[in-house]
Amino acid sequence: MPRQANPWAALSALCLGFFMILLDTTIVSIAIPAMVRELHTTLNSVVWVLSVYLLTYAVPMLFTSRLGDRFGPKRVFLAGLAVFTLASLWCGLSGSAEMLIAARAVQGLGAALMTPQTLAFITHLFPPAKRGPAMGLWGGVAGLATIAGPLLGGLLVDSLGWEWIFFVNVPIGVVAIVLTVALVPDWQPKHAHSFDVPGILLSAAGLLCLVFGIQNGQQYSWGRVFGPVNIPEIIGAGVLLLVAFVVWQRLNRREPLLPLTVFRNRNFSAGTLTATAIGFAMTGMFVPLVVYVQDVLGMSPTSAGLLTAPMSLLSGLIAPFIGRLSDRVNAKYLVVVGFLALAAGLLGVALQARADTHPWSLVPVLLLCGIGTGCVFAPMSNVTMSSVDRRMAGAASGIFNTSRQVGGVLGSAAIGVLLQARITATMAAEHGNAPVALTTAARETMLLPAAVLVLGAIAALAMKRVVRDAPPAATPEPVSTTANL
Repeated sequence: MPRQANPWAALSALCLGFFMILLDTTIVSIAIPAMVRELHTTLNSVVWVLSVYLLTYAVPMLFTSRLGDRFGPKRVFLAGLAVFTLASLWCGLSGSAEMLIAARAVQGLGAALMTPQTLAFITHLFPPAKRGPAMGLWGGVAGLATIAGPLLGGLLVDSLGWEWIFFVNVPIGVVAIVLTVALVPDWQPKHAHSFDVPGILLSAAGLLCLVFGIQNGQQYSWGRVFGPVNIPEIIGAGVLLLVAFVVWQRLNRREPLLPLTVFRNRNFSAGTLTATAIGFAMTGMFVPLVVYVQDVLGMSPTSAGLLTAPMSLLSGLIAPFIGRLSDRVNAKYLVVVGFLALAAGLLGVALQARADTHPWSLVPVLLLCGIGTGCVFAPMSNVTMSSVDRRMAGAASGIFNTSRQVGGVLGSAAIGVLLQARITATMAAEHGNAPVALTTAARETMLLPAAVLVLGAIAALAMKRVVRDAPPAATPEPVSTTANL
């Protein structure tokens, strides 16, 4: 890497692309009612617009992290940025739910190429003692993008139509490409990786079966899908394929897609669990919230987005300070506080939610959610990645990001099916009183991400404090060729 490269300028360029891909994990949520109406489709189909993006984002990420090691993170990041930008244009031009789902799948592939490169660049551009502020910026962007989606999405849906939540990515993508070319160094790790094709196929098939079975279970009444194949069998096949994937990673002595030796590092193991939990909660919380504030409280998409704006702003403001603080205190306690604050905020929303609740009375508990989000991303990323041997940085970045996205996929699928099931049950119990039924369903559904956040806080307690004036802790020597990482 040329030493004259400005690490902060390079990180800013990378964060613009990172902001865009994370924005698209939540910006669609606010447009759910509009898409159902204008595409003449079902809630399950629109939830697939969310899930397929997260699925094609998560599944290839272990593979794409290796591409960065082999061909250079900048080149892979630019390739992903181009794919993402063009797929965004395709999404906006889609005239049916099926076409939109296909375009979103391609968009997710572009995101998968980009994301692992951002964390790999942070570990390369910044020494351990100065990594906290960089992780703070990265965490601030992650938190801001994940929560700002509803505000921007609401404004675009109300003023221009749902298509513009995708069209807006095109000029941003072009600017990000120009800045990346100009400011990001062409770092070349030049690791000659082999690619674990059986691992890629097993993980992809396993996740696809699992997510399909969970999300479509309600639609098929948890019974037959086609021929003799039913939903429990599809879910079971997904679990078996994922078990086979882990076994294959253990047996693969050449270069496994998921080097299990990295999990001997306690911080990394705990960090991947917390990332999975926050991915589940952040993706899952918006679906019932959007249904409640728009379909029950009668808010427009813009008003619904404005309702979450203070939460978004607070999260973005405090994340950089939390990132710096994570260098000075035991970062695990910041993560625990963040998880519990976000869980308490969601419980507060559930307790206040009624058919006649004034929307703006929810702002205090939503602000608590913003504090929680702002406290999680930077210290979680910092303590997880800082203790990993630099030789494993690319693979570790891919695993860490994949765990968050897998959490998001499972959160989208589980929350989607739970919400649909509760709507069906409460509509019958309330004798067709839609406002009361939808409120009850949304309130009950919010309890699931809150419970997952509590489990994430427990996992964070296993983290150890990273000693900054010492070199990063080396992971135990990997088997055979994984040492090339």
